[in-house]
Amino acid sequence: MTQPPSLHDTPVAGSAVLGRLSPSLALIARLAGRLRRGTLHLNLPGRPTITCRGSENGPEADLTIHSGRLARRYFLHGSVGVADAYVAGEWETSDLPALLELFDRNHEAWESGYYGSIASRALRRLGHRLRDNTREGSRRNIHAHYDLGNEFFGAWLDREMLYSAALFEEGAQDLDAAQAAKCRRLARMIGLEPGHRLLEIGSGWGAFACMAAREFGARVTSITISRAQAELARERVREAGLEGQVEIRLQDYRDIEESFDRIASIEMFEAVGERHWPDFFGKLRGCLAPGGRIGLQLITIADPYFHAYRRSPDFIQRYIFPGGMLPSPSVLAHHYARAGLKETALHAFAHDYARTLAIWRERFERAWPHITGQGFDERFRRLWRYYLAYCEAGFRSGSIDVRQTVLERS
Repeated sequence: MTQPPSLHDTPVAGSAVLGRLSPSLALIARLAGRLRRGTLHLNLPGRPTITCRGSENGPEADLTIHSGRLARRYFLHGSVGVADAYVAGEWETSDLPALLELFDRNHEAWESGYYGSIASRALRRLGHRLRDNTREGSRRNIHAHYDLGNEFFGAWLDREMLYSAALFEEGAQDLDAAQAAKCRRLARMIGLEPGHRLLEIGSGWGAFACMAAREFGARVTSITISRAQAELARERVREAGLEGQVEIRLQDYRDIEESFDRIASIEMFEAVGERHWPDFFGKLRGCLAPGGRIGLQLITIADPYFHAYRRSPDFIQRYIFPGGMLPSPSVLAHHYARAGLKETALHAFAHDYARTLAIWRERFERAWPHITGQGFDERFRRLWRYYLAYCEAGFRSGSIDVRQTVLERS
């Protein structure tokens, strides 16, 4: 069998392979030739497959390009332009998470081009600032995502509709069991006991609040600013017969004034916004009773990426979670100390999140005939397919992580 041309075996600049390509497609091939880890099978219009092999082990993936517009989008907008090109149908792959992981593990190959042109970065920063999570801004930003509809999320999440990392341990094999395991572990980490007054910041659809009351005997105040979530969470509390133990409030965290024995928040912090992190942690400390504990489940970005990331809003911030921002571990430690809090327990489980996202992605695709009946189009499908695969790749590569952490007053 004839072997495909390889950019690993020949100099990229001026090679016969690139000489036959348009300038835009040649740029893509040159970038592919910089791979150090893994293998990319590159399919360009009307050309034989080019195989780009790095010198180190890594993912193996394929990329089929339909239009030279991908190169122009990348040159102008970096990784966000690559996402835009996928949503527009300008490129395909047989394994989207593997390809995005390959890109992530070779981040140094893209250099500053990963973030796009100076003008594009400036415009994205401005757009991000205009979506600041003030009280009114938070309601708008939450509405843009969570109020897509309970029926939409219910079509592909687990039975309890937990939209956060599941924990595949203690015998949990399916998604329902792994989501319950996640909730139980966080409740145990903070030592939740019968009679404890528990504040939950970010209700979701009521799963954690109901479990904390039913299995741990807590008296729960759970707050959210999503009307769609609050309506379903209240309905579930009524169906479970827990009205006397669980209160679902439509309320901003900044407006909480009571004191609580325990505080829990599961992947709500990512939507707080960097400017408001001091207020968030200050509110946690202020609402925590003496001897109390705080349990957070949150997503972090690796320290080496944080400063570039905060200067150049990414695909997730632009299209999925407007106004959001991930902290890095060292930045979190700084804010804990500043608020008078100390971390007393930590459990990280990135690979469990990658597995959760893979399951969500498969369920999303399987449920698509039902979802499209709700009025969502093919562009939305490709956008969410990219979002789920993008996050899965990040957890697999280690550029992002998820942790359950316990905080106490220092």
